[in-house]
Amino acid sequence: MPSTWNRSPEEFHKIYLANTEAFYRIGSKSLAKELDSFVTSCALKLWSRAGSISQRHVDMANQIYSKGQEQPKWLLWSLTGSVCEEDVFLPPAFYWDLAEKDAARGSEASRTFIRMLTNILLYLAAVDDDVSYAEAEFITQCADKLGSVCDASGVGKSRAALNPMDYVSSNEPGFMDKVYRQTGKPGPGNGPEAKPPAAAAPEEKPDFDELMARLEGLVGLDGVKKDVKNLVNLMKVRKLRQENGLPVPPMSLHMVFMGNPGTGKTTVARLMAGLYAAIGVLSKGQLVEVDRSGLVAGYVGQTALKTQEAVKSALGGVLFIDEAYSLASGGENDFGREAIETILKAMEDHRDDLIVIVAGYDKPMEKFLSSNPGLESRFNKYFHFPDYKGEELLAIFKGQCEKNGYTLTREAEQAAKTLFDALYENRDENFGNGRDVRNCFEDMIVRQSNRVAAMENPSREELMAVLPEDLKDWETVES
Repeated sequence: MPSTWNRSPEEFHKIYLANTEAFYRIGSKSLAKELDSFVTSCALKLWSRAGSISQRHVDMANQIYSKGQEQPKWLLWSLTGSVCEEDVFLPPAFYWDLAEKDAARGSEASRTFIRMLTNILLYLAAVDDDVSYAEAEFITQCADKLGSVCDASGVGKSRAALNPMDYVSSNEPGFMDKVYRQTGKPGPGNGPEAKPPAAAAPEEKPDFDELMARLEGLVGLDGVKKDVKNLVNLMKVRKLRQENGLPVPPMSLHMVFMGNPGTGKTTVARLMAGLYAAIGVLSKGQLVEVDRSGLVAGYVGQTALKTQEAVKSALGGVLFIDEAYSLASGGENDFGREAIETILKAMEDHRDDLIVIVAGYDKPMEKFLSSNPGLESRFNKYFHFPDYKGEELLAIFKGQCEKNGYTLTREAEQAAKTLFDALYENRDENFGNGRDVRNCFEDMIVRQSNRVAAMENPSREELMAVLPEDLKDWETVES
């Protein structure tokens, strides 16, 4: 990948043209003037998060213009003044029109627009002398608000989404090549008889868009989803700067997941491992899940070896330590202390290709992190996983029913709502969240099977139907 800003601002203009021309092929060239103005506005909002404006920002702003449009002539003082005027991100009017047309035609140009803007903003964020989490957060905000417009307008989710990392990873096919594959229209420099570009060699790394779709599909966890997207955007910018020979300040990637059981901590950790691999932060992207029993042995010297084996299997991915506080619960002579010291050393030795996520209940995790000075210094990103509310528990339950071929009658759905509302309202320290939902689902299968087994030649609909009596006694739950 060429060193964009180490050469000239004109290199960025080529990237801007590649993105916008790809969009115009499936969108509309008539939007060029409005689009350029909108991207400039986004750039100003993005840079305002960085705190100050430099001549480099001015040079980049002067390259934000589509083919055939007039090149802007920003000066440092005028750009600085405009940044001060920029504040909240709002989707432009033309984007609402674009989304409504997509909904009417069954097209998805507005979804492609989000990916195009993300590509451009990632490069503009990497211009700064420092990598700012606030800038990554702004990029996430842009994508989320534009995506909300698509959702409100009824634009279907893309099944062949363009990858925001097209220009980040040099071994990925280009943005325009992917446009050809999706639309059949020639890429840059290709004539009318152009053939599709040769397929790139398949990679083992997870698919970024598929993983993001799975993240978005999780019930609840809105705050966690936002934090994950912010971190992913931040790491994209860091990768861009590294590939362009720009300095990147040290940053700990290790995380703390705090919350009750069954709140999705392991699922999110697995998705993060895949996402970080997809953008090149990790080499493999596997998740290795362990607890105290997987790290601590019963004899002197064995714990270090056992922990080292777990670390070795996690290299290139994520080592997820559930109920991590149990490692520090046995006193000064407990072997769990040896496991902690071994993990701390591995985090330093393999900081470029290993992420450690420790998870558990809120208060025990706070005590665990304060038990060793090295732990507090290496874990600086905290994710809080709240308990699922009644309607979220119901959504999880309905998802399991649908996945496994069961259909709730209207009466059964109301009974299930009562059940899960009661479970949430009467929860205690042993509340299992998603685990309780799974237990209710398995209990339902047994009850439903016993009822259907008594029928003679049940129909397909009867085999699938779930009645109120198939559910756990919710009156017992309420009492």
